Amino acid sequence: MTTPRHFLRLQDLSRAELTALLHRAAELKRQTRAGEVHAPLRGKTLAMIFEKSSTRTRVSFEVGMAQLGGHALFLSPRDTQLGRGESIEDTARVLSRMVDLVMIRTFGHDNLLRFAAASRVPVINGLSDDHHPCQLLADLLTAQELWGDLRGRRIAFIGDGSNNMARSWMEAADLLDFELRIGAPRAFWPSAELRAAHAGHSHFFDSAAAAAEGAGMLVTDVWTSMGQEAEQAARKATFDPFQVNAELMAKAAPGAVFMHCLPAHRGEEVTAEVLEGPRSLVWDEAENRLHAQKALMEFLSGHGPVAELDGQG
Repeated sequence: MTTPRHFLRLQDLSRAELTALLHRAAELKRQTRAGEVHAPLRGKTLAMIFEKSSTRTRVSFEVGMAQLGGHALFLSPRDTQLGRGESIEDTARVLSRMVDLVMIRTFGHDNLLRFAAASRVPVINGLSDDHHPCQLLADLLTAQELWGDLRGRRIAFIGDGSNNMARSWMEAADLLDFELRIGAPRAFWPSAELRAAHAGHSHFFDSAAAAAEGAGMLVTDVWTSMGQEAEQAARKATFDPFQVNAELMAKAAPGAVFMHCLPAHRGEEVTAEVLEGPRSLVWDEAENRLHAQKALMEFLSGHGPVAELDGQG
């Protein structure tokens, strides 16, 4: 049996594959807006396992699979034996004999690794505590629409520098050769080992203003992720100096834009003025989850031009 390609972190793709996938996503977006029917996954089924709730992830995968001609099946822990103690491996063995793709949105990244190791079909990380690669595909597509090639660009991530979004942005910077400046309290920097692994493209600052200096794009995320609710008050006090507001945007390069993976808490990590302002790309970014994930599912299923690059680059 051929080992399937999984997408558990951004660096599961080569540079050539990521570049081609983003260009393919842009083409699928054009086709969708033109009303062109493209259904290479007719007869295929995507199983979607949600241990964490979602708006954009569920809708974009379900709609995307439908637009590609396939079917998406929603599964929560209440709907499966996972919620009653069946092992991850047993669930993976059973599901992957019935479906063609699996997307999982979960907490521990180790659960994804265990599931993928036992699966006969490609597994997609819809979000884990360590990585959020599908969001990065959408973010990079949005940046590509603005700039084209990202090589040599400067992007600043402001907030929790150790969370899944920051980690995925670090991988993106290595793959696409741009400078990432992360502004975060020192207690929320990733390990020294991880920083060293990405030192060629990612740089850390304990000042939001220093990180934002000269950046063409400012990116942030919520200060308190799902599962961290008990830390909310302490996190708010720590991250208050790292709010993205008009003053911080003024520290960035002229014409700098703003992105946020959503949901956003106005008045916390970002002001309403920035989120709703003319330099905000968040709504394009949210839509691009759909188009980027369609390109990803097409690729992992062995269809479309990107599939021809499998293993190259």
